[in-house]
Amino acid sequence: MRRIVLPAVAALLLTLAGPAGPVRAADGPSVTLSASQAGTGGSVTVSGTGWRPRTLLMMLVCGRATPARGVIGGTNSCANGDGRAVTTDADGRFSRRLPVAEPPVPCPCVVHVATVTGARAEADTGLGVAGHPVAPLPAERSGGRLAVLSDTRLTGSSGLLTWFGAPPGRTLVLTVGNTGAGTIENPVFQVGTAHGVFAPEWDERQWHGTLAPGKKAQIRLPVELSAGAHGDYTVTLRYGGRVLAEQPWGVGRPWGVTLFWILLCLVVPAALFRVGMAVVDRVRPRRPGATRHRRSLPRPAARPRLPLPLFLRRSRTAGPPASPADAAVTTPTLPWFSPDSAPDGPAGRSSAPHDDSPTSPTTPTMKGPT
Repeated sequence: MRRIVLPAVAALLLTLAGPAGPVRAADGPSVTLSASQAGTGGSVTVSGTGWRPRTLLMMLVCGRATPARGVIGGTNSCANGDGRAVTTDADGRFSRRLPVAEPPVPCPCVVHVATVTGARAEADTGLGVAGHPVAPLPAERSGGRLAVLSDTRLTGSSGLLTWFGAPPGRTLVLTVGNTGAGTIENPVFQVGTAHGVFAPEWDERQWHGTLAPGKKAQIRLPVELSAGAHGDYTVTLRYGGRVLAEQPWGVGRPWGVTLFWILLCLVVPAALFRVGMAVVDRVRPRRPGATRHRRSLPRPAARPRLPLPLFLRRSRTAGPPASPADAAVTTPTLPWFSPDSAPDGPAGRSSAPHDDSPTSPTTPTMKGPT
């Protein structure tokens, strides 16, 4: 009984788990259609699984394409005006109706779904557009075919000049291998730099070397942005119309330029203020007798000291005026006293009159009776 129950339980568990889930996760994103053929003006429901959560996708009807070879000619072979955008849910799934339009090139046609932002991912599924012409695809070249064998990385760092607005530069490094049957000599790559969601700007970079079938080599390509560039950029490498690799690049803001403008906003107004004050000081009218600078004032000439009158030279004590001969002998004037306030004695006080004073009158001695 156990031998019968155990295999039955195991088969039931396998049925509930579903073997297709892990396979789809390993194969990457996938797309299915509600109908394999539709006419122009109709619509089909496009469903997808295995995509990144919360990712913006673009759905297009493209001609000259197959799920195995992809879209030959890129989005130039798609009906871009009738495309639709859709965002995946938290599980990486989506479902939306897509109007069927005739692409600008003949079929075979596919519904092409690709990511708009972030790491590149795409998936194609066949669609028959009723009434649209069909033409065979161009023969695939038997030459070499490049494939990326290792993770792409950007090496290098920014210098001091980049802090002041110089063009930032890096080196794109990756290892590629030749999976085709022919030899690849001096391949020319296209390196594109895109800022945010804008379209990339492509530059051609040639790698000098020969890559034989089954061989691999490390490729180093320079990448440079414009002066003053900052923000989130995406570097894309393309060869033969196919995108080989994408690498994000975060460029810091050139704070030296910001500092320069701040200093300029402070220095220029101060300089203009100084110039304006100098002009106003030169053109304003002057008051009579006023001079521009104190240093240019002439020094006054020393006034001659006039002799004091005789009546001011005599002593402040009561008595008859002094004779002209005695008036010539005066007390010298000290430097810190005015001539009319010079002290009369050594201590700065007036002395009492006495007999031998030159200003005292000579009185004869009257002899009394004997």
